[in-house]
Amino acid sequence: MTSLQSYVCGRWVAGTGDAKTLHEPATAAVIGDVRPGGIDFAAAHQHAMQKGGPALRAMGFQKRGEMLKALAAKLHEHRDELIEIAARNGGNTRGDAKFDLDGASGTLAFYANLAAAMPAGNCLPDGEGLQLGRTPRFWGQHIFVPRPGVAVHINAFNFPAWGMGEKMACALLAGVPVIEKAGTPSAMLAYRIAQLVVDSGLVPEGAFQFLPGSVTGLLDLLGPMDTVAFTGSAKTGALIRSNQNLIARNVRVNVEADSINSAILGPDVESGSDTLEQFLANVTIDMTQKAGQKCTAVRRILVPAAMVEEVQEALRERLQAVKIGNPLDGDVRMGPVASADQLRDVRTGIDRLSALSDTLLGGSKPMEGPGYFVHPTLLRAKDTSAALLHELEVFGPCATILPYSGNVDEATDLCNRGGGSLVASAYSDDRAFVEQLVLGISPWHGRVWLGSEKTQGQALGPGAVLPGTIHGGPGRAGGGEELGGLRGLHPYMQRTAVQGDRAVVGRLFGSEGG
Repeated sequence: MTSLQSYVCGRWVAGTGDAKTLHEPATAAVIGDVRPGGIDFAAAHQHAMQKGGPALRAMGFQKRGEMLKALAAKLHEHRDELIEIAARNGGNTRGDAKFDLDGASGTLAFYANLAAAMPAGNCLPDGEGLQLGRTPRFWGQHIFVPRPGVAVHINAFNFPAWGMGEKMACALLAGVPVIEKAGTPSAMLAYRIAQLVVDSGLVPEGAFQFLPGSVTGLLDLLGPMDTVAFTGSAKTGALIRSNQNLIARNVRVNVEADSINSAILGPDVESGSDTLEQFLANVTIDMTQKAGQKCTAVRRILVPAAMVEEVQEALRERLQAVKIGNPLDGDVRMGPVASADQLRDVRTGIDRLSALSDTLLGGSKPMEGPGYFVHPTLLRAKDTSAALLHELEVFGPCATILPYSGNVDEATDLCNRGGGSLVASAYSDDRAFVEQLVLGISPWHGRVWLGSEKTQGQALGPGAVLPGTIHGGPGRAGGGEELGGLRGLHPYMQRTAVQGDRAVVGRLFGSEGG
């Protein structure tokens, strides 16, 4: 059994207090534990501020990019070892684990490539300079510079590698040290990655620290130059936002939370078309990948009434063909959910939605044998206006078909009832339908993914978070924003307007001198 330790102030520290046990989700066997006490948060914060931050900023963007590139290579070097840990402690199939791990290393590599074209120092011009006075002599230029604080990253259990990797990549490239808090149920993978980061010697001392347990006390110590980035439930996100110290000191808080994502089939899509095939394949993947434990997974499936019978039967067949079992078995395509608590929550959620729907496949009934397994569950709403269908996220392999008339306004209204989502996907070759839908749902969504005959076989599905475009969403999705190329650095940097003689401002910050 492995007892996870924290890495703070340049050393590994064993925790104290009551143990939180870690399990193998496929068998429910205890394989490790986390003890959250015994951490000097004040010392960890000061270590990052006084040692990690100055060392990072002394490197400049390009050197920090080289560091990220080497970190990506280190993760890839240990890929097979990490895949097995993801299966044992996360319930991930090999495909699920690769999705997580390659997302982490790929994002690190992406930001390494961006850094190669960035300035050598620590200042990024933001747009072009502009004339501020009656002559060009008085000039203004916006710049981004690193904030001399600490980035506290509170990561979710479902993507212990990717979630940590994407936040690290942006903060470290920006020149800000990180304190990474792992999602406890699957923390063994994050713990091993932390060991690799520390042992590599690639990251300056104090620029990377790791906590597998609680960070509640740490939030009370943060100041105006610090940043908190959280991924998880809306309830926990609200608790973090309401922390009195964070409010009083105007600490930046970036939240990515619950999301009732939609997949919308356009009324023009015909049987046997590539567009329909893409829709069916992506919905099936989203429902079963990571056992449906993805913040970007489809929860509501909007289908024109004329196509509902065909679509629900096709989805039933595909979901029934998915082999469920121990993720260490090579032919298994869906493993268990991550923990006993997660199993209870998923089953309860399925029961609540089933009361408003017809159950087409699956349900909340227990599966035979040990472990935290859930049947893939496909529901069909009896009344698409029922509020709970648009408010309850079942964070597991469950989605509900919502029949609609085929009218774009109705599709827009149903989609937006989610109250703010990370992503909506729409499948149509009717450009007028797509244009009106995109403009109607964009205010309520961080990302809109469009499927058509032209994208079949050419595009990663809507469940994939790509570092070149933003990840986040308004409203119940948290109101935050991550990634998006250089935009991902902005939470960790200060935008400042520099005003003065054009020759001086231009020479210092990239505007053309005059």
